[in-house]
Amino acid sequence: MNRTALQQCSYGVYIISAQGSGKLNGQIANTVCQVTSDPATVSVCINKQNLTHELISGSRAFSVSILAEETPMQFIGRFGFKSGRDTDKFEGISYRMGPSKSPIVLDHATSYMDCELAGSMDAGTHTIFLGRVVDAEVVGDGRPMTYEHYHNVKGGKSPKTAPTYAGAGGDDTTEKKGETMASYKCNICGYVYDPAEGDPDTGIGAGTAFEDLPYSWVCPTCGAAITEFEKMA
Repeated sequence: MNRTALQQCSYGVYIISAQGSGKLNGQIANTVCQVTSDPATVSVCINKQNLTHELISGSRAFSVSILAEETPMQFIGRFGFKSGRDTDKFEGISYRMGPSKSPIVLDHATSYMDCELAGSMDAGTHTIFLGRVVDAEVVGDGRPMTYEHYHNVKGGKSPKTAPTYAGAGGDDTTEKKGETMASYKCNICGYVYDPAEGDPDTGIGAGTAFEDLPYSWVCPTCGAAITEFEKMA
């Protein structure tokens, strides 16, 4: 099977949020689509290991925040590569509670949909949840981010629990002063630091070896510390 064919499906980038037992949580998802228009119904596919799955199942509701292209990578990493079991993802985040009692992330969102659970289907490692839209609003300017933009423009990766995860790997080196500089991969999210490109968004210029990065530098995707990086062979 050629998995490249699957990767040509079009996706967006969304935050799926839910609540339960006094806890709020949200996660990045790309498999959201409208199923019907009357009644307005959407579907989302969530990994069974994720806390969001547990909260949706318990509360029978969820929200979808559609992210803008300009959304910072560390914001995406906060919801995509950190576990809500270990951290409060909503700390310092702008949100509101929707009619379904689900939290709705407003930061960097172009619009949102608040949904009550209308049904579900077991998909092995994941569950496909159907949500009847009970509220929807446009809350920001900007273009909605596509998954292609996330990967090709922002250099984003897929977490291992994502339906579209296809593994990360490969070798990459560059030359500096006659020496080979290796690339380093984040053990948390799979982001690869390429010394040929550096990290321009944080002032790290092209040609900067990983060993020359300041100790305070963190993964631009998930915010992991520099100690979470591993040299690629």
